[in-house]
Amino acid sequence: MSAEGPPPPAGPRRLPGRLLVPVRTKTGVVLLHDEASGNAYAVRLKLTKEVLTIQTQDVICVSASNRSANHRTVTLRRQPVGGLGLSIKGGAEYRVPAVISKVFKGHAADRTGMLFTGDAVLQVNGINVGNSTHEEVVHLLRNAGDEVTITVEHLREAPSFLKLPLGSPGPPSAHSSRASSPLFDSGLHLNGSSSHTAPSSPPSPVANEPKYEKRWLDAWSVPLSMARISRYRAGAETLRPDAFQVVALDGVSSGLLQFPSTQEHAGWLRAVSANISDLTLQTMEMTNKCCSPCDQVVHMGWVSERLEEADRSQTFRPTFLALKGPSLYVFCTPPVSILDWVRAEKTYNLCEVLFKVDKPQLPDACSRANLGFQDPDFGDQGPHCFSVQVGRGGSHSFSVELGSELAEWEVHFQRATFMEVQRTGSRTYVCSWRGRTLCLTVDFALGFTCFDSRTKNVLWRYKFSQLKGSSDDGKGRVRLLFQNLDTKQIETKELEFQDLTAVLHCVHSFMAAKVASVDAAFMDSQSVTRKFMHSS
Repeated sequence: MSAEGPPPPAGPRRLPGRLLVPVRTKTGVVLLHDEASGNAYAVRLKLTKEVLTIQTQDVICVSASNRSANHRTVTLRRQPVGGLGLSIKGGAEYRVPAVISKVFKGHAADRTGMLFTGDAVLQVNGINVGNSTHEEVVHLLRNAGDEVTITVEHLREAPSFLKLPLGSPGPPSAHSSRASSPLFDSGLHLNGSSSHTAPSSPPSPVANEPKYEKRWLDAWSVPLSMARISRYRAGAETLRPDAFQVVALDGVSSGLLQFPSTQEHAGWLRAVSANISDLTLQTMEMTNKCCSPCDQVVHMGWVSERLEEADRSQTFRPTFLALKGPSLYVFCTPPVSILDWVRAEKTYNLCEVLFKVDKPQLPDACSRANLGFQDPDFGDQGPHCFSVQVGRGGSHSFSVELGSELAEWEVHFQRATFMEVQRTGSRTYVCSWRGRTLCLTVDFALGFTCFDSRTKNVLWRYKFSQLKGSSDDGKGRVRLLFQNLDTKQIETKELEFQDLTAVLHCVHSFMAAKVASVDAAFMDSQSVTRKFMHSS
């Protein structure tokens, strides 16, 4: 059903810490589903580096004359063997027209070259059948004589029931009263003469007679630069099975695309995501040319943010996150120019942010399947969640579509934080103890230093390796346990901060960066996402 183009001859480009997936090209037929009406029809997807194009089928005139005609009037000569050579589905009782569901090769309908699957029957021998039931259209066609003139119009949004398996309930006799099913083919290809004489020759072609072809035509396109993919139902936290939609930066949507299998769904999800990621990387590279070395974009992209309503129900909204220079940016819409960076909804200093993967409990393969985590060969059902804890106990919960996206956010959060720790070198916080105003400095080289804010006299100093434990009261007071290098005794230091959460996150960031500077492999070994991907 689909075909992937060969990867580009050159190797994938790198951004530090990031390996690009080759750009995907892909085509395939899927169902476009309207959740409001419940209707669905077949469309063809065409994926290129920058655009996802949705194509619909139409019958076009390929001869010089009559190019703009939408209706075609065709005369069929009923054959002794094969009848009219077509089947129909649908009818007014199902609020759809009678539609040609099969044209049998070599028989009367096929020989005209003007009738196609998906053509709606508008008239039979001049009689309008647009509002006729399935049985009425079938009866009219069966009893129209040896020469039948029908007027048709191709439905670009052909009903999804055309995809049901062919299965005529059987050709009733002329005296049969059995009704035909509007969802199954009523065959008009077996009710010719009972003789077994060869079918008559097709009529000679008429000069300048219009010629028609059924083709996939571009209906609309979704630009992939800064586009987002969503599988969530509107206003809910449930995922659609084997379906997603692509929404462009300007709001143009692919509509809900329903895939025939989990494998097809996973393949398309990854291919579209890979192309969006490549275009996002190009945008990052252009942005970084205009930014100073200490204010570079490390990573950015769409996520779904979990929001808790007043009634404790949960909804999701699309949110754009960016790791740039010293900060984590939270946007409602992506920044498309340098000026847009000052319009962030929220900005947090990376040293005071704690990134945390929502770690699933995965004791066995069955549990992984129940949670939606699957082996790469069998799709990527998600959701894949992480949280960002900020100062004063604040927190944001996000999810992404693919496990690979979660892995990227984890590694880039880590990298951006370590870069900021090394850039700043140290951070100092005002604190107090027993009525005395103090300052605590967390320094990448020296560790912890506490000094009097007025006299600047150093009260105590410890290396990161001397910190053996800590506890806090959940409000503002923290107890730090250090080991004296000479006596090996544990020494307790207590301090109070206005924003204890920010201080604890800063301590975590500096210590993690310190460990990473000594043993980079240690941080990789602590990656929750990598552990899961290996276990899968």
